[in-house]
Amino acid sequence: MARAPLLQLSGISLTFGGNPLFAELSLVIQQGDRVALVGRNGSGKSTLMKIMAGLAEADRGDRVVPPGVTVGYMEQDPDMAGFATLGDYAASGLPEGEAYRVNVAAEGLGFDPERPVGTASGGERRRAALAKLMAEAPELMLLDEPTNHLDIAAVQWLEDTLRATKAAFVLISHDRTFLRELTRATLWIDRGMVRRQERGFEDFEIWRDTVWDEEDQARHKMDRKIKAEARWAVEGISARRKRNMGRVRALQDLRAERAAMIRRQGAAALSLESGQLSGKKVIEAKGISKAYGGKDIVRDFSLTVQRRDRIAVVGSNGVGKTTVIKMLAGEVDPDSGTVALGTNLAAAVFDQSRAQLDPDMSLWESLTSDPEMRVGGRADQVMVRGEPRHVVGYLKDFLFDEAQARAPVRALSGGEKARLLLARLMAKESNLLVLDEPTNDLDIETLDLLQEILDDYDGTVLLVSHDRDFLDRVATTTVAMDGDGKATVYAGGWSDYQAQKGNAAPVVPAGKPKAAEKAPEASVETARKSGLTFTEKHRLESLPAEIDRLTAEIAKLEVLLADPSLFSTQPAKFTKASEALAARQDAVAQAEEEWLALMEKAES
Repeated sequence: MARAPLLQLSGISLTFGGNPLFAELSLVIQQGDRVALVGRNGSGKSTLMKIMAGLAEADRGDRVVPPGVTVGYMEQDPDMAGFATLGDYAASGLPEGEAYRVNVAAEGLGFDPERPVGTASGGERRRAALAKLMAEAPELMLLDEPTNHLDIAAVQWLEDTLRATKAAFVLISHDRTFLRELTRATLWIDRGMVRRQERGFEDFEIWRDTVWDEEDQARHKMDRKIKAEARWAVEGISARRKRNMGRVRALQDLRAERAAMIRRQGAAALSLESGQLSGKKVIEAKGISKAYGGKDIVRDFSLTVQRRDRIAVVGSNGVGKTTVIKMLAGEVDPDSGTVALGTNLAAAVFDQSRAQLDPDMSLWESLTSDPEMRVGGRADQVMVRGEPRHVVGYLKDFLFDEAQARAPVRALSGGEKARLLLARLMAKESNLLVLDEPTNDLDIETLDLLQEILDDYDGTVLLVSHDRDFLDRVATTTVAMDGDGKATVYAGGWSDYQAQKGNAAPVVPAGKPKAAEKAPEASVETARKSGLTFTEKHRLESLPAEIDRLTAEIAKLEVLLADPSLFSTQPAKFTKASEALAARQDAVAQAEEEWLALMEKAES
């Protein structure tokens, strides 16, 4: 049965800054749709979502929402004028007696509804805007980077809530895990065109690469055909003394078609130079403690950081993750304990608050005003890893055009500000990177590049991030903060931390087989006499052997990963083994749960 449309755009065209952003764009969002909206920073994702929400007007085209359908949009920078508290704003528009929905969302998203609007941070205001949308529960939710400024617990709450909703939604997010878990279709904005695939984000990169490969092949065939036709046009004159004008016109048409092919924008030219090697031991923290306002941030914490370690600090918003990495980097002194820094350290810092960027400066000034990047009296050059570069040329490496170079920083999107910060950071030689929420607002391709250069970086990385996929790709050690001063060190990234935390004290329910045990034959016989279906009976009999196999594989992988040299000598093998271990641990847990459920059904 066909699903009813909730929103339809037809023939949408929009020019922005003299350049066409969309041309004759059409799309339909239907009941039950769970759509990822993806594309590079600057491709028009947020603009398209505002058009879908009815908050921005296209130059041409129609937006149709059937009568009675409600469409909700999460504002990035909500106008809270006239509201005393975040809760007042979030509850505005709700029917009387429904304000409790705001409190439910506030608890899940981690903000205080009683917080005065005037003292709320940008992140708290965004969480209030998200709570407002979730409480209103429209039939179509439009969510633009909803996970920004959320800690992982809040992201997981939002993930669970969206998974359970009956509403349709469209998501813009850089969080791969979030998109993979929730979406069943993908809208891809690429050079003014919107393509749709009825598969979730899980398959996006394969689809994207296939489309690009086909484009490259078509372009190559076109070039060969033009070359052959051009050769005929020259040689055919002397052979026949008369041009075939129809064929000449066809050649002109081919050239026009080739010129109209829109080339893909190149990737940002991210690069890091570690410069002089630091000592082997980079940081040694012994028994450090820190408290603010009578609240313990960290208590009696010790950690040794070696060269090339990638240390991730995770925990809820407000637990003090930034304070911990600043103490480890020597920027903040502990109340007690010691932090010893190794030799030859040269640190570079990515600040989540973007405080290093003056919004009133131009991009040009933002680079040339940095004392470490200044080149003598030259106002048009910057020092990039020891070599002078023209300002515009260097900005182009980070996908800024010449017109943007003179524009104010305040005009940049969140992703563009993040790229400008990376441009400043990567101009300097360093051997210790302090990255505080570097993934916020970056598009997926830039995140891929950042991860790749961090893999090749000879220095050491201290990282705070709520992006679970990025943590898994980058971190070799995870420090988990629980909010009461306790910080626990785990090997590996986010998934490794979750597996180790979950397996610290495994509880085996009564009657449930332990990993290496088979279900008693008597129990299986009971099942045969029960009301189980034939398939369920067969599944119950086969599960113990499956559990045994998975357990044996887990044991082998744990032995492999116990080798301390594996990561440094064979990083690809280490990553593959870690992913395989996490997958098998999930599989054995699911198999055991399934066995228990079938046994309970059989015995009842």
